[in-house]
Parts: sequence; structure tokens; C-alpha cells
Amino acid sequence: MTDLAGLGDALRKAVRGEVGFDATARALVTMDASNYRRVPLGVVAPRDADDVAAVLEVCRARGVPVVARGGGTSIAGQATGTGVVLDFTRHMTGLLELDPGSRTAVVQPGLVLDRLQEAAAPHGLRFGPDPSTHSRCTLGGMIGNNACGSHSVAWGTTADSVRELSVTTARGRRLRLGPGWAGAPDGLRELAEAELARLRTGFPELPRRISGYALDALLPEKGADVARSFCGSEGTLGILTEAVVRLVENPRARALAVLAYADEGAAAEAAAGLLPLRPLTVEGMAADLVPAGAGLPGGGAWLFVETGGETAAEARARAGKIVRAADAVGALVVTDAAAQRALWRIREDASGTATRMPDGTEAWPGWEDCAVPPARLGGYLRDFRALLAAHGLRGTPYGHFGDGCVHVRIDFDLLTATGVGRFRRFSEELADLVVSHGGSLSGEHGDGQARAELLPRMYGEETVALFERAKAVWDPDDLLNPGMLVRPARLDENLRFSVLPRRPVDVAFGYPADGGDFGAAVRRCVGVAKCRTATAAGPAVMCPSFRATGEEEHSTRGRARLLHEMLAGEVVTDGWRSTEVLDSLDLCLSCKGCRSDCPVGVDMATYKAEFLHHHYAGRRRPAAHHSMGRLPQWLRWAARTRSAPLFNALASARPLARVVKRLGGITPEREIPRLARETFSGWWRRRRPARGAGELVTVWPDTFTEHLAPSVGRAAVRVLEAAGLRVALPPTLVPRGGAIGDGRSRSATALLTARRGRVCCGLTYVSTGQLDHARAVLRRTLDLMEPVLRAGVPVVVLEPSCAAALRSDLPELLPDDPRAARLSSAVLTFAETLERHAPHWSPPTVDRPVTGQTHCHQHAVLGDGADRRLRESAGLTGELSGGCCGFAGNFGFERGHFEVSRACAEEQLLPAVREAPEGTLVLADGFSCRTQLEHLAGARGRHLAEVLAEALDQRAGGAEGTGEAK
Repeated sequence: MTDLAGLGDALRKAVRGEVGFDATARALVTMDASNYRRVPLGVVAPRDADDVAAVLEVCRARGVPVVARGGGTSIAGQATGTGVVLDFTRHMTGLLELDPGSRTAVVQPGLVLDRLQEAAAPHGLRFGPDPSTHSRCTLGGMIGNNACGSHSVAWGTTADSVRELSVTTARGRRLRLGPGWAGAPDGLRELAEAELARLRTGFPELPRRISGYALDALLPEKGADVARSFCGSEGTLGILTEAVVRLVENPRARALAVLAYADEGAAAEAAAGLLPLRPLTVEGMAADLVPAGAGLPGGGAWLFVETGGETAAEARARAGKIVRAADAVGALVVTDAAAQRALWRIREDASGTATRMPDGTEAWPGWEDCAVPPARLGGYLRDFRALLAAHGLRGTPYGHFGDGCVHVRIDFDLLTATGVGRFRRFSEELADLVVSHGGSLSGEHGDGQARAELLPRMYGEETVALFERAKAVWDPDDLLNPGMLVRPARLDENLRFSVLPRRPVDVAFGYPADGGDFGAAVRRCVGVAKCRTATAAGPAVMCPSFRATGEEEHSTRGRARLLHEMLAGEVVTDGWRSTEVLDSLDLCLSCKGCRSDCPVGVDMATYKAEFLHHHYAGRRRPAAHHSMGRLPQWLRWAARTRSAPLFNALASARPLARVVKRLGGITPEREIPRLARETFSGWWRRRRPARGAGELVTVWPDTFTEHLAPSVGRAAVRVLEAAGLRVALPPTLVPRGGAIGDGRSRSATALLTARRGRVCCGLTYVSTGQLDHARAVLRRTLDLMEPVLRAGVPVVVLEPSCAAALRSDLPELLPDDPRAARLSSAVLTFAETLERHAPHWSPPTVDRPVTGQTHCHQHAVLGDGADRRLRESAGLTGELSGGCCGFAGNFGFERGHFEVSRACAEEQLLPAVREAPEGTLVLADGFSCRTQLEHLAGARGRHLAEVLAEALDQRAGGAEGTGEAK
């Protein structure tokens, strides 16, 4: 049995990088993006090749396996292991050299592909292979798997793009691999030269043959290329420390031909016929994976065929030639770069969206990427569909049709012995089917544990025995990633689901999309790690805390992994009381970005609230949960006692403010917001109601609008009434006992016996995990709102976070109360209200550029299409940035969060505001966003309603001054 303490101490003395043997470090790397799970002894983040050699020396002396890991997006299980995991994503991430003249780059294994592409782009170059995980996969992982991507029909696999590799063997030899037997370990040449006949005849000629070792690259007619042979070895032969890679010329212009077919079989049969036209991509997708409104030509499946050229006209002409040659039922040529990116995002997200069948059933990898000769793809897909049906399984194929490579997630039941047995039988029969079509078990993602057991069906026993001999030449002690490729573990062992509880755990939220099962919700994270994208692109939000810290435990995937291990109870042993999970969730901003940006819909904000609810049950809560979690109570009390002026005076006294912050768990860097002297409701009560016969809408007096920014509420009323709508506020009286009244009663008895109350979305209680209190608040709110719901009146919510809470958290916290769903569906944003209920009204023309940020909750839950159209109609030009402002309700106020909060704002919001030209309006519909702008940039952010109301007043003033009719 391994002495863990001794191993950890020895590694800490030997390396300069971090060594983690704690529960968090180990839990984060128990899984990759596959069905498999292995618990490591510890994790080391080496700083350089010397650290790698030192780790290997320490582990070799103790017989401890070593597993190299990059982005952890492997789909066959090869990035997991039971020994020491080398995490290359912390330090060995450099682009050491880029030479445009020779079209080469020198990279470290932890460099993310997108960073290389960004550096090469100014020189008109790029790295050819581009997996859909390009924003987080590493060059080391791509070399280990011989990754490909959508452009492989033009630029081949990673092996085609490798020139030299620096490798350290398990016994400490440092080799420089290349052609002409360069860097070959002792005995490799002799082994290959004794098996030339087998190397020439035993390896299928396929563009996507990834399975097994590429020993045929050692043939003399192929240049005896040791580096190429090493590609795809999945970390079993040596540890990569540096690579010299080839770059290719990047076309100056591109066009995308979208070809529609009746089904994926027809698309597959057409794909091979397009290859002579030398496209850059030939990608296939079926309708099941394409969201509604994607704008594709009508059909049941599509080919995405990209063409390039020196000019846009040349690229378009080539795309037109593709369309004319294709026997498609419909076609579309897209030349706009933004539109092309939007379509490619659909394809790239398929690895996640395919994990759910159309009815919500879970689907899993395992037979993710078989490849056959492109000309045989149509026949293979028909046989594949028949095999699925014979086993009662479902899956939606998609992938690299031009290379004959098919990706698919299948609705295996991996939770029961019967289901696992079917998984094994299907796998064996599918392996035989692939071989019968002349194919490879893996066409991109490697064999790992998922397929290595079945390699004898593809290669035969003698060739697999040759693989074992090659492994022994490189790694005679079987130290590197044992159980992969040779002498593999069974494909139905180490399944990550086997450790989860068989019965659903007791939870507060309803989890309607997961059958009420928190474990199923956590299982949503399959590890594709889109949350690990280091820079936000476009409107994306997920995952701001990871981008601020760069730490896996602060990514959505990392938190999901810790929750998985919490439920498993092996590594994280304290259940809901776990400090490891608590620490990881502490920097989760509850921005809800993952709810929309994660391709499988992980909702970490909800999981965090659930965890905090259980973690603090019967225990003392942090001060911030009382000061900010119960903010609506404190502010209502201040309003009732008319103590806003006193509160503001005390908050201005720095010594007293410091004490208040310390007692309330508020970070000292923040200023305490000022309370409004008059609440929004107070203003409403004293104003003269507008006359009108328009449609009635109810404006929701959320806590922030009511007490901190009533100008937003006043502005919204001004605009809504100008649009011809009648405005009301929610009721504040509920009759005691019996049925709810109709909201019109004015009898003395009814007024004397009624309970007074205020509506509240429960947001602050939810975000701090006070879910029992949140449910009580929401039930009271539903009582108050019942007359409004009965009348079918739209509910206008001005604060995006409150609208999102009512839209999503309310029905999930009270799934058995039908009123919750009714209120959820009645909620509209300010812009949605004008678009739906005042469609003929035209807003005043503002004619100003705008900057700012779409609220993260609006992006994730509500959508901003109506806001964009309203801004355009008002002459407000420019795009709002994505990301998260970093304030996120109570997060930005809590002690210990300021630096992360500021880092999030500095990513997109603050640069956009600083770089905006003079006269630009700063739009920020959320109170948190406006507060962050004021604190960090000294800028005044404004709600869209305020901008439009001011323009209305200016127009009215102008009309008065010129005698124009109003």
C-alpha cells in the first residue's frame, strides 16, 4: 500500500510546482469527459521538464503510476488514473516560439489551442486541427489523442502537423523525437524492422485511423517518423514536455455552404462526392441537434461545407460550385463572419447538446467517434441505426462526414447491471460492424478504456501483441497511464455512475428537467469544459470566476465534479457539510451563465443555493447571509420607520460604516449604497393616476427599484403610459383565511382583517441558500398576486435578476403550486412588455451610441432580443458586452470577494466603458451592474427605461417650446 504522506512529501521536495494530495485536488481530476472515473493519489502541476523528470523519478521508485492531463476533455477515459496526475494547464502553457518563415511554432503541452491560433493569425497562419473544444483543449492532449477537428479534410490530424517532440520516458531519458528514427528509444527500431510486413498490411488506410499505436509511421517509406508514431499514444509511452508543430496558411476569406438533405444517411452519402472539390470542411448534423430558429434551409440533416479563398468573391464562388455539385434538397451560402460563427457554435456545442435526447433522456459517450472510409459512410450509418434499434437504443449521429467519422451519444442505461450489460453487448457488436466496413474503432478521441479492450477485433491478436511489445520498449515498468491501449481495463469497469446513490437525495428545488433528482442534475456535467474557456467571446457569460482565477475548482465543471464526489462519499466524505464544496462554491457568482452557455444546461447557481441550504441547516450562518440575504426585510423596516436619512448619514460616517461592514460581512472596499428618501411605492401612492383605456400591466416593485433606485420605476411608468398602457402595482393586502378575494373589495371588514404584505421574488434568500425562507416569501407573494394572475395581467419586472428569479427559481422551488408556473409565465421584461403589448408604439429617437453589459441573468434566463430591437428602434447604436459585471447581487459586497469581483468587471465591462467615445450612454439594467460601474469606474449606468423616459420628456419639452402638438 502506497505511503501517501511519504509520497506527497517526496514530491514536494523534488518539484517546484504545486503538489496536491488533498480531497479537492484529487476530486477535481477523478473524471474527464468520458463515462469513467478513477481516484488518483495526488496531483502535481509541474513548472518545467525538470519537474516532470523529478515526478517520474519519485513515482518510479515507489511503483506509482503517472498520468498526463491537459484540458481533461478526453472522451475515452485516458485522462484519469489511480496514481499521480500531471496537470499541465497551470504552468507549462507557453508558446515558446513562432516562426512565420518556417511556419512552425514551439509549444508546451499545456498551451490551449486557441492561444496558438490567436498568435498565428496576424501572420496569416493557423494550426490545422481544430477540435470543437479548441477554446480549452491543450496541444499536449491533442498530440496524446492525435486530435483532428472539422478541418481535417484539408489539413489532416495532429500527427500531420507535428515536426518534433521532446519527451521524457518513465525511466528518465529525455528524447527528441522526429523522422529518420530521431529520438527512438533503445529497441524500437529493431522491433519495427522485424515486423515490416505486419506494419505494411495490418493497418487500415483511413484518414481517421486513431485506434492503437501508429507503428506504421516507423516504416522506411514513411520516413521512420518517431514523432508521428508517438502521436495518439495517450500518455502511455512517454511524457511530452515540448513540441515543434507545423502551421498552415489560413485562407483570407471563407464562405460556408449549408446543404440540406432528407436525413443523415443522404447527407453521409453525398459527403464523399464533395471531396474532389477540396473543401476545408464537410461536417454533418441531423435535425435533432439543431435548435429551432437556426435559419438553416429545410431538411432533416445538413452538411456544413466551408470553402476558402484569397478574396470573399473567390471563397463564395467555390461555395457556389459546392452547391451546384451537391444533390441537396436545399442550400444556403453564408459569407458574413458573425453568421458563420453562429452556425459553427451549433456544431461545436453538439458534444454537449447530444448528451440529452429530445425527450430529455440522458445520453452518453462510449462509441463516440468510429470512422469508416468516407465512401462507405452512408451504408455504415444505415447498419448502425439498425444495430441501435436491435438493442432498443437511441442516438443522433453527427460529425466529420467528409472523413467518415461519426460522433454519437447513445441513451445507454449505465446505472443498472442490466443496462451496463447491454452497453457491453452493443459495444462488442458495434466493434465488429465498424471492422466489417473497413473502419477504425476510434476516429478522433482515442481508445482509452472505452475501446482498447476491443482492439483485437480490429487489429487481431498478433498486432495487439506487437502494441504490447512497443509499450514495453518505451515503458518497461508499465508506469505511464497503465490500463490504456495495452492490457486495458474492461470497458464496463470504473463507470463514474456506479458510485452515486441509487435513490434521489432529499432536496429543496424541484429539478423538473432531471426528474426531481439532484444526482441526475449533477450528472449533466459530462466534462466537455466549455466553462474553462479563458476569454469570453461575444455575449457569453460562463464562467466568470474561472476566467478570474484560472483554477479548475472555480469552473462550473470543477464544482460539478466536487458535487459528484460529495454524493459518492469516497473522496469528499462530509456530504452536505463538506468544506471542499463550500470553498469551491464560495467564488461562484450565481450569475446563471452556465444555465444557458453550458451545452448541457448545468445550473450551478441553483446547485449552490441547494448546497448552502443543506450546509447551514441548523447551523450558524455567515453574517452576510443575514445582512444581505435578508436585505428585503431590512429595507422594508427602514421604509416603515422612515429612517432612510438616518441610515444614509450613518453610512457616510466612515468609522461607523467600517463597523457596520465588519459586522455585516461586507468587504471594506465597498461603499454602502444610499437608500432613497422616497420609495417607488411611496411615489406611486401620491401621484395622480394617468387616465387611459389601454391594456393593464402590473409593474413589480422589486427590492432594488423600490428602495435603492426608484427613478427606474418612475421612468418605466412614464414610458409604459406613454405607450398607451395602464399601469398598476401589485396588491398589498391578503384577506385572512378562506379564499383569496378578487382584489376589488373595499368593505371595512375585509380591510380590517386583511394581512398586509409586499411581493418579493425571494432572490436574496435563494442566492444565500435560505430556501425555506424563500419558499415562505414566495407563497406569500403568490397569495398577493392571485387576483393579478386570475385576471391574466402581464407582470413587468424591471430588475433582470428579479425577473430571472420569478421566471426560473419560483416554479422550481414551488413545483406543486400551479400559481408559481402562472406567475412565471406572466413575467415580462420592460422591453418585452412594450414589444408584446404596445406593438404599434414607437419610442422616442435618442440617436446616441451605447455601451455597457447585458445583465448575466437576462442573458441566461430571459434573453435580450426584445431589448436589442427596442434599442435599435430608439436609435441607440452599438453592442453591449457579454460576461458578468462581477458584482452579482450580494457577491460583490461579501468579504473576500472584491478582487475576483473586480477581475470579472475588468474582463469586458470596464474596458468597454473606458474605450467608449465621448457622449456614449452607459446602459445597465441591473442595480448590481450600475453599482459596480459607480464603484470601479465612476460611471453612471442607466436603465433603458430611464433613457427613454428622459427622451420623452425632452420631446415633450421641445413640443411645448415650439408650439407643436403633444
